[in-house]
Amino acid sequence: MNLRITEIFLSIQGESSHAGRPCSFVRLTGCPMRCVWCDSEYTFTGGDHKTFDEVFSLLDEFGCRLVEVTGGEPLAQKNVFPFITELCDRAYEVLIETGGFISTENVDPRASIILDIKCPASGESERNHWPNLERLRPEKDEVKFVVADLEDWEFACSIIDTCHLASRTKEVLISPVHTGDDLAAIAETIARSGRKLRLNLQLHKYIWGADARGV
Repeated sequence: MNLRITEIFLSIQGESSHAGRPCSFVRLTGCPMRCVWCDSEYTFTGGDHKTFDEVFSLLDEFGCRLVEVTGGEPLAQKNVFPFITELCDRAYEVLIETGGFISTENVDPRASIILDIKCPASGESERNHWPNLERLRPEKDEVKFVVADLEDWEFACSIIDTCHLASRTKEVLISPVHTGDDLAAIAETIARSGRKLRLNLQLHKYIWGADARGV
């Protein structure tokens, strides 16, 4: 079996509760969504087909036991599900970064889900697959809200409260759109919210720049 892949690289995990940890990334090609603020449009087309064995050969060279499968939207490729299972069988610690449009039902339960719940400013909030929230596990899964404005913040708070995400997940991440927002104001809003949240800054963009790839 093979996967259509944009890039495979070793770097530092830039987001989530795993931020700062060395991590191997398998970035798949293609995405059915078109978020307004998308920072990985280069994954929409192109890519190369690689067999599972080719991918594992590269991961073995990296020698890093934490692997994130991302995109684009990784779950849009049907072969990703057996690939995730084989990663788990090989005793990798596996993170799945998914945009929330596709069901996570068939993801190997040994993998950890980082579920991006789309807010209104993304232009894709109507396409959230809400049953994914029912499968979240407090011991290992996380949700992320990318917020661009006050409407996004209020939307996130509504979903957090209505769906009891603070108790159903390991972390609830609030991730400001990288450009333009007042980070100090967002941080203060989170601090005063009374909710169990984590401000989620993309470390890789602060280290290597907003447009860097393969880092």
